[in-house]
Amino acid sequence: MSNNSRRKFLKNSILATAGFGVTGCNFKQQPIDYIFFSIEELSKLIKQGKVSPVAITKACLKKIEQLNPTLNAFITVTANSALAEATIAEKEIKEGKWRGPLHGIPISYKDNIDTAGIKTTAASAVFKNRVPDNDATVVKKLKAAGAICVGKTNMHEFALGTTSVISYFGAVHNPWNPNYISGGSSGGSAAAVATGMCYASVGTDTGGSCRLPPACCGITGFKPTHGLVSMQGVIPVSLSFDHVCPICRSAVDAAILLNIMAEESAVNRSNKNDDSKSFNKNNILRIGIPSAYKASIEVETIFRKAIAVFTSMGYYTKKVDLSKEFAGSVVFEYELALLHKPLIKKYKHLYDEETLKDLKNEIKEVSIAEYEDDKIKLENERNTISGTLFSDCNVLMLPVTTSITPTIDEAKKLGPFALEGSNTEPFSDYGLPAISVPCGFSNNGMPLGLQIVGPRFGEDIVLHVADIYQKATDWHLKHPIL
Repeated sequence: MSNNSRRKFLKNSILATAGFGVTGCNFKQQPIDYIFFSIEELSKLIKQGKVSPVAITKACLKKIEQLNPTLNAFITVTANSALAEATIAEKEIKEGKWRGPLHGIPISYKDNIDTAGIKTTAASAVFKNRVPDNDATVVKKLKAAGAICVGKTNMHEFALGTTSVISYFGAVHNPWNPNYISGGSSGGSAAAVATGMCYASVGTDTGGSCRLPPACCGITGFKPTHGLVSMQGVIPVSLSFDHVCPICRSAVDAAILLNIMAEESAVNRSNKNDDSKSFNKNNILRIGIPSAYKASIEVETIFRKAIAVFTSMGYYTKKVDLSKEFAGSVVFEYELALLHKPLIKKYKHLYDEETLKDLKNEIKEVSIAEYEDDKIKLENERNTISGTLFSDCNVLMLPVTTSITPTIDEAKKLGPFALEGSNTEPFSDYGLPAISVPCGFSNNGMPLGLQIVGPRFGEDIVLHVADIYQKATDWHLKHPIL
């Protein structure tokens, strides 16, 4: 493993072992309905010329037309350009110019990720007419890989909340029950992927925004190591804590996306600063369970059933203590103010009242000296905490959410952070890779997520363990019916 780049390991390890079988689906009855195929399955068929990129793009656009009026997952739908891109992709593939597993695959982008010539609003009236001239770095990478953009997804305003209820364009609704929230802040991305409006979406995560929504919507969301994917061209919350993330249906699909999204410089750096413990199918997986995570009785019950899947395979668990004190609060406050202080001066009246209230509480007067001092402490602690947490285990496991998904009405009463992120926030603070995979349903019929966390630049281990779980269960194969 040490001689392979992280990108190569993901491709050779996970993709090679996953296979192309379609478990749990009866495709004989629906021979041409590819809407819930994985990217891994679909890309093979596209490469072989058995499936048309134009046809699957039309199918996704039809799903958007049917479901978006109910779910409000998309702010902007790029139907014309998506079909044009699909036509080009189909022609290239027929000519033998296949670019890789995302060639001809319809995806979406959270609406805080810049797309040249396409409105990018961060779900705020402040930016309601904002059209960037340039693509974000991650968009450029995915375009070069042949991915097709079907639109920009709705989100919590400026990514400052966990519900996606507060948006200039209206609340996002959960596809399992539209009366419930989809999670936030990448709520539209999760709802879109869960319903087949696209095969993947690119979101952002500052404290749980690419893990909470997938948990609420029954799909997979992966936050990589901080810095592995470029934030250039993304409207930030705090650059020292922000991550760009794939949201999709499986760990294998997350690996496909991450192999393209990752920065080469970060991949190379990961080989020098790898705290990960070697693990393969012949080793015993050592699972650390944090002693202080939060969970309701119902969430805890589902989590213990997920852990039992691993212990039944002979893997063992041990308790792990998370660091209670961690630097970075001054860094967060300073970086949050960089964007919003000038905007509030000019556009205060355009912010949602709840967002403005939260910003006033978070933005404090911080000197550049205080900022630089806290940033050094943050980096130093990140450099050491990975080795401390994983000194005697391969991964950590804990629930994604602390409680079951609230309704939209409940979230309106409880505020922007109605869905608590205390189980996800530490791993954004630490900058560690963490994935949310579906692991069951609560009594109200809403999905719940299992969080798997790895050491710094341990994307390979996290994805591999998530893949083990998804091969042993079928929660990720269940889809909402609307």
